[in-house]
Amino acid sequence: MPTRATSTRATHARFIGPYALNAALFGVGATALLAATAAHAEMIEEAIATEEHTLSLERVAEGLAHPWALAFLPDGGYLVSERGGRLLSIDAEGTVTPIEGLFEVSTEGQGGLLDLALHPQFGDGEHDWLYLTWSKPEADGSRAALSRLRWDEGEITEVEHLFEQDRASQPGRHYGSRLAFLPDGTLLMSVGDRGSEPARAQDRGDHAGSILRLTDTGGVPDDNPFVDDPDTLDEIYTLGNRNVQGMTVRHDGTPWITQHGPLGGDELNPLTPGANYGWPEVSQGNDYATNEPIGVRSLDGMEEAAYVFEGRFAPSGLAEVSESASDLEAWQGDLLAGGLASEQLVRLRPEEGNITHTEVILNGDIGRVRDVRQGPDGAIYLLTDAAEGALYRLAAAD
Repeated sequence: MPTRATSTRATHARFIGPYALNAALFGVGATALLAATAAHAEMIEEAIATEEHTLSLERVAEGLAHPWALAFLPDGGYLVSERGGRLLSIDAEGTVTPIEGLFEVSTEGQGGLLDLALHPQFGDGEHDWLYLTWSKPEADGSRAALSRLRWDEGEITEVEHLFEQDRASQPGRHYGSRLAFLPDGTLLMSVGDRGSEPARAQDRGDHAGSILRLTDTGGVPDDNPFVDDPDTLDEIYTLGNRNVQGMTVRHDGTPWITQHGPLGGDELNPLTPGANYGWPEVSQGNDYATNEPIGVRSLDGMEEAAYVFEGRFAPSGLAEVSESASDLEAWQGDLLAGGLASEQLVRLRPEEGNITHTEVILNGDIGRVRDVRQGPDGAIYLLTDAAEGALYRLAAAD
């Protein structure tokens, strides 16, 4: 059964210098060097024309090694996870500082230190928790896991391991691992099908290929859709999900996801509690073995995708443009989805659960888009997945 809520006390982990890192703390194989970035954002494009806005593109920080997720601190700084196991602090001037106090992660394949989310009441002292997902190494493979770190003026002072999926497995891919808090304070966490056994996504006694709903301490909410079903794990919120790497909660409280299909068939969907999204029986992608289309849009008791991306989009990162983006007024309520293989940022307009309009905003301009977030300033922030990755800011041009 899944493990929850074990706690360890860090020994006042502190910032170390911006140029050196004890890599052993983070599960990487050797000491790494990380130079501080420029003290201000670098303009990349002054005027990117879109249908409704003209945008500027700035590079806020660079020298990031396969960054995976971004969170915004109340002081104007940023936290960034790197897949290799480092957690980085980036101040408002763009200076990058690695943070001590983490644990070893499995970096096999797509594994590592993955998504980040701040507690909804972060900043009040009592709830200053940073939630993160990671791949837990074990002798027989790895598990998708969830932990939280107490943040105190730039230090990690406590680590709590909240949850891990019910079984370890090979290979090191399809962890899913996106996080999103719902308006009621519960936490959604995606877990991929783990790659080798797609049918696990239809196994109600297996966390793989599902989205979980947890309390902020890693427990099971008593109103989860399957808590009274003895054949389904209590944590499961939806099933039949192949590999969800984009997730956001819209202004109306509805969570939306993007997930990878096989050789195409990448999907965007709103989430309905208890729904089955069909994988591997329902898909508009191609079979890996034959490259022939699976071509099944829906089956009885399974959801049809709200939108299927063209080609091999490879989605990662999803954000809604909220009311705080006053300079992007025409986009309010729209979704912005990042693409890895496609190197795209796509705008999608949802109306009553359907997508009525799309627009490609970026197409190869910055490389593989791993994460998409709207910042407190209303601008859109992007992380690029590369050995020399970077943090970018996309905003309305003056």
